[in-house]
Amino acid sequence: MALPARRTRQAAVAAAALAAAAVPATALSAHAATPAAAPPLNVDYDAVGTSHVAKTDSDVAIGPTTLSTTVQAAGGALTGHLPIPQTSTSFKAVGFLPISAKVDFVEAAPITGTLGRDGTRTVVKSTASYYLKLTDVKAAGLPAFVGDTCQTKEPISVPADTPDGESFNIVSGGHLTGTFDIGSFEHCGLTTPLINLLVPGSGNTLDLTVSNGRIKQ
Repeated sequence: MALPARRTRQAAVAAAALAAAAVPATALSAHAATPAAAPPLNVDYDAVGTSHVAKTDSDVAIGPTTLSTTVQAAGGALTGHLPIPQTSTSFKAVGFLPISAKVDFVEAAPITGTLGRDGTRTVVKSTASYYLKLTDVKAAGLPAFVGDTCQTKEPISVPADTPDGESFNIVSGGHLTGTFDIGSFEHCGLTTPLINLLVPGSGNTLDLTVSNGRIKQ
């Protein structure tokens, strides 16, 4: 069955960009006239996934949202943005006290990384940076009055990489994962010490699926 014309055109553009990225500098220097650099490739993806918070043993939904990326043909440098809609979490503190909160990932810096080859695989290696913000925190259904400025003191750095044994396709997307630390919170009112007892820690994970790449001309 023939592919739709737009899909075929997108695949051709993607292949051309990756081929340009794969040409080593030594090969280019062998030509008397250096060709003009290929333009960057701008691709939007659908993105959805989860983040697991180790200390509370709870999951936070990520998306659905749009991952917007720009890949440089020469070298494969990648930048992008992943706006995460407000989500929520709930867990039991000390095993029995129900806690709930609204969660915002506030972008602290654009995503940076690379799209390149690892042996026979095409892989993404990237890092996103967010402040983790909590609002509408409730304990046993009662408001904890954390206000609107309760967030991590420093941005959290979240790796989003192609897992071992998997490959990323610039048109169809792929699977991205990472493990990250959550630091201490501030400006959470009287509950600041409790939140810092319950939430910060290591071993938190991101599991993200990106798909349906749309190359922007």
